[in-house]
Amino acid sequence: MRHANHRAVWRNLTGMFPHPYTRADADSWIVTAQADARSLHLAIALDDEVIGGIGAIAGSGIAVATADFGYWLGEALWGRGLASAAVLAFKAHLLRSGRFARLQAGVFAWNPASMRVLEKAGFVREGVLRHSVTKDGALIDSVMYACTAA
Repeated sequence: MRHANHRAVWRNLTGMFPHPYTRADADSWIVTAQADARSLHLAIALDDEVIGGIGAIAGSGIAVATADFGYWLGEALWGRGLASAAVLAFKAHLLRSGRFARLQAGVFAWNPASMRVLEKAGFVREGVLRHSVTKDGALIDSVMYACTAA
C-alpha cells in the first residue's frame, strides 16, 4: 500500500488501478491474483517489502495466445533499474513457459521512461494509437509495445 498510494504511480496505469489505493484495494488485488488461473499477477519485492507489481492478463477468444503485460513500481524506487530487471525476468518466464505467444503493453505517450524499460527488455514499438485513452482528465495517445515467443 505504501508504494501504491501515489498519484504519480496511478497516473501511468490503467483504470483498474485505483487512487487513492487503500487496504481494501490491496486485499482485493490479492484475491484477484489468486483467482485467475490463466493470468498471472505477482508482487515485485525488495528486501522483503512489496515495492510494485507485475502481471499478464490473459486474452480470450481469438486472442487466447496474447496477454496484456503491465507493471508498476513505487515512485521512490524509480530510476534504479528495478523495473527493467523485473520486466526482463517476467517476460522470459512467460515466454519460456509457453503460457503466451505474445505479450503486449500499452504505454501512455507521456511516459517515455516506461517505454525505455520495455525496449530494454526486448519489446518492440508497434505503433501509436492516437487519442485512444483518457487518463487524468486528458485524451491522450498510447503506444503499443509487444514481444513474441517466435
